[in-house]
Amino acid sequence: MNIILKNIKQLIGITENSDTIKRGTAQGEVTKLDNAYLVIRNHRIEGFGPMSECPELNLDSHDCTGRLVLPTYVDSHTHMIFAESRSGEMNQRLHGKTYQEIAEAGGGILNSAAKLRAMSEQQLYDDAQERIGNAIKQGTGALEIKSGYGLTIEDEMKMLRVIRILKQLSPTPIKATFLGAHALPAEFKNNKDVYIHLVCNEMLPRIAGEGLADYIDIFCETGYFSLDDLKHVIEAGDKHGLKAKVHVNQFSSFGAVKMACEMGALSVDHLEVMQDEDYTALSSSSTIATALPLCSLFLDIPYTPARQLIDKNIPLAIASDFNPGSAPSSNLNLAFGLACSQMKLTPEEAFNALTYNAAFAMEVQDEVGSIQVGKKANLIITKPAHGLEDIPYWFGDSMIGSVVI
Repeated sequence: MNIILKNIKQLIGITENSDTIKRGTAQGEVTKLDNAYLVIRNHRIEGFGPMSECPELNLDSHDCTGRLVLPTYVDSHTHMIFAESRSGEMNQRLHGKTYQEIAEAGGGILNSAAKLRAMSEQQLYDDAQERIGNAIKQGTGALEIKSGYGLTIEDEMKMLRVIRILKQLSPTPIKATFLGAHALPAEFKNNKDVYIHLVCNEMLPRIAGEGLADYIDIFCETGYFSLDDLKHVIEAGDKHGLKAKVHVNQFSSFGAVKMACEMGALSVDHLEVMQDEDYTALSSSSTIATALPLCSLFLDIPYTPARQLIDKNIPLAIASDFNPGSAPSSNLNLAFGLACSQMKLTPEEAFNALTYNAAFAMEVQDEVGSIQVGKKANLIITKPAHGLEDIPYWFGDSMIGSVVI
């Protein structure tokens, strides 16, 4: 793509480099340029500046009068590949069943795993392509995708092979995460240690040997996997060169954040339940806190205390957690609105959490996440807007006019 965008009302999220993640007061700092142009050549940002300095170039042009241009969102936590919806579980929750009770009755992750095992790689790929297309339409220009609905060697590798093809063919950057320790399969109900051994010593070597994963993950939570399990999984990942991005503190806090930070996890995701020691561990580490507000909305559980995280100088990212059970949405515009209205962030803080910091949470900060010369021209062009605050303000609608990938 070779094009010049002209008369941009406001170009938002400009950076000169992407060397350091934003935290504390810097999380709320966003560089903007009024009445701007931006040149895209060979799918990358070649240059930008004020319209008064716009060069005469032999390129197609697009008039952005009244519109904002900003980097696409980066979704650093998704479960994009799954068999089918679990809409029936919504009725169970509306009749008083908790997420945990539904899982114990055979629903939840195990339900998804049973359905996925019967599906072909082609069908999984076709469904995932459609979901990624929908995410792109809603402004997402890079995403991480987890396995975790296979829970056998064959089916976890099936999921990861599909992700590998998506990575090769998708116009957006994609990272793959191995989440074999997502839930305990029924056949291992009384043998959790045996299953963790299977994940770490049989699944992982084969997956790493074929280069199918970029990261490793575990659902460390009451009723799922313990601190010892977390330690084993992170150590196993380290042996195979896979950093950890882990599910922690969704329903309870029992030391998982501290352990994950001490063991060098790239990110800890969920964090709806926090204690003082969790903040202390994060503030003294390089681990990124990732909030998932769409999950909080759908399950009616507390929101990640994002205001406190930022105030304690902890870098914050925001992702969708798109999955069939607890967050059936990839709409990061809605997440933007929730971050402001429910998590009490400024539009600038939420914007950085969804773009710049989120790129660090999946290590694509050199490619996407800001308006910077040389980065991919993955851009949102809004409908006519007053400013960045219009996106979270119109939370029930979309301010996106078009998406450039």
